[in-house]
Amino acid sequence: MFIDNLQFSLNATVPVVLMMIFGYICRKINLLDDHTTSKLNKFTFRAALPALLFTDLSTADFNGVWDGKMLLFCIIVTLLSVGIAVIYSLFHKDKAERGEIIQAAYRSSAAILGIAFIKNIYGESTMAAMMIVGTVPMYNVIAVAVLAATSPEKTGTEQKKLFLDTLKGIVTNPIIIGIAVGLIWSLLALPQPAIMMKTVSYLGNMATPLSLIALGASFRTSEAGRRVKVTVGICLIKLVLLCAIFLPVAISLGFRGEKLVAILVMLGSATTSSSFVMAKNFGHKGTITAFSVMLTTICSAFTMTLWLFLMKSMGYI
Repeated sequence: MFIDNLQFSLNATVPVVLMMIFGYICRKINLLDDHTTSKLNKFTFRAALPALLFTDLSTADFNGVWDGKMLLFCIIVTLLSVGIAVIYSLFHKDKAERGEIIQAAYRSSAAILGIAFIKNIYGESTMAAMMIVGTVPMYNVIAVAVLAATSPEKTGTEQKKLFLDTLKGIVTNPIIIGIAVGLIWSLLALPQPAIMMKTVSYLGNMATPLSLIALGASFRTSEAGRRVKVTVGICLIKLVLLCAIFLPVAISLGFRGEKLVAILVMLGSATTSSSFVMAKNFGHKGTITAFSVMLTTICSAFTMTLWLFLMKSMGYI
């Protein structure tokens, strides 16, 4: 039983890590450069991931997919996670860096790593989509508010413009659009021509490997020597504390299987790489954010395996 549970956990996490390592190696040997990596990130975000989510949701039963209880849980827990991150940031003396600390400590790689883990285990990403609906819009809005309030450079006019641009970006977010269209397609029971669905599925099947390769190619080890202490604290909050607090609550509320794995990803996956771009846009140095993305991504290979192993051993997934 122990070996079976450990193998289950490793099968879910090791392929994800290996693909990121492959992406890192590709950049080191110049198979990928910064420009190509940026284009890969843009392609997966704007085309492949929306296609994947649309495919999974449009072919699913709407009543079986929609889960208001899970959606509400994700929203409440996200707000509480932000609160914990804010408390931790107050112990940092440099007020201008508190925004980076808060964002890095609560903002997960819900779309990329979430879909990767869940598809590795269950072969579909419907519950990942439900978790994304409850978290991604909030991640962006809260990040804008926090980074704007602590920005060392941006003027009030610039902050307002960036805030409005970000809100527009949430409404036009390709991943959110892919989820919405997929749910509507399922709800209305619209026909699914074989040619269209096969074409979209080809596109969607590229999402997970390409996104992981691009994430690995984005690593910057040069940031590792700076802000070690505060970043280790962020890593512990992101990968251990939030899971230790909220996973037992999720279990007590009856979440099991794919839903519980989606919640685990929301709580304990690495800090999303897009947080670095947003921090820089608001005039922050980005050092803490960059190191947090790198450290949480590396450490999550071990912590996610451990959490999956524990939940599998207890019979929750």
